[in-house]
Amino acid sequence: LSGSSSSDGKALEQGYQLWVDDVNAHGGLLGREVTLDIVDDASSPDQVQISYQKLITVDKVDLVFGPYSTMLTKPASLVASQYGYAMIEGSGGGPSVFNRGLHNVFDVSLPVVSNLVSFTQYILSLPSAKRPKTAAYVTEDDPFTQPQIDQARVMLEQGGVKTVSYQVYPAGTTDYNLFADPIVIANAQIVVCGTQSSSDFVPFMQHFRVLHYNPRALIATAGPDQGDAFLKAIGGSESAEGILFPNGWYPQLKTLGNAEMVKAYLLKYKGAAPDDISADTAEAYSVGQVAFQAITKIKAIDNAKLVAELHSGDTFQSVQGPVKFDAMGQNITAQAYVFQWQGGEFMPVYPSSAALATAEFPKPDWH
Repeated sequence: LSGSSSSDGKALEQGYQLWVDDVNAHGGLLGREVTLDIVDDASSPDQVQISYQKLITVDKVDLVFGPYSTMLTKPASLVASQYGYAMIEGSGGGPSVFNRGLHNVFDVSLPVVSNLVSFTQYILSLPSAKRPKTAAYVTEDDPFTQPQIDQARVMLEQGGVKTVSYQVYPAGTTDYNLFADPIVIANAQIVVCGTQSSSDFVPFMQHFRVLHYNPRALIATAGPDQGDAFLKAIGGSESAEGILFPNGWYPQLKTLGNAEMVKAYLLKYKGAAPDDISADTAEAYSVGQVAFQAITKIKAIDNAKLVAELHSGDTFQSVQGPVKFDAMGQNITAQAYVFQWQGGEFMPVYPSSAALATAEFPKPDWH
């Protein structure tokens, strides 16, 4: 709720609270009222361990849900494992969470490594005459961004799209022009940015615009997904036209409880619009939904039995869609969607089964 990830953390808290409001309005969890015990981890890997130790050993909570980000989920899930607690989470999907042999962590959301898969499928589905021939990749050195960038690069290269620039910048970078310039010089037709938020994507975008470099497709892992905050950062919607981003949820999804969650959000946060709802909020709400379904099935609030049920191969339902865990705890049924800013709104444009608009390709010129 403070520190570098505070905006995402607060959106996650909203989702948890909306789920608690709903479950308590319908009789609670196995007849017990659910109470949230929220501890601020200050976006710190060290503090998050202290937070979860406090929740388990001092507060003696019955269940723990995950924090925001792969970076914080890694140490938090280790603490939960040491005390025999299941950790259901929705915002820590990096491969490094799942390659440590832990048996207790379950991510209800799209695995990070698959985040850009739909984008690559869209590019490779274009007629050969329209399909871009070159791509540039730039990513922060981070367990959220780099795995998905690397996966997209592999898939596009296998599809015949040549890599003309690949760069990794350190966390805390302030001069993004050093990394934007090689992309402009390479004149890549596709640019794939592994960014964390508007604060690092917008400098790339603004530099491209100043230099009149307009790639045929520009996508970022995070930043353009931040709605009005993104538009304010770039000075209005005109400059956003045609920019793409991936995500695993949107307000119009026809999934279990999604319409009800959106309605509850709009009632709770007066003046908000559906597009103001962060995907982080849906991720947290999904955590509660899966926990409720699993605990209802085992008829007990028992972490050992909960871990066994989550590993059983059963499929659960959430506002993000179906959830089924592999042996490592990743959701193998999650779908990635591609969104594009069009006319001041972001619209799902791929896959076609979920599209509410046709993708603008190539990207319109900068305004």
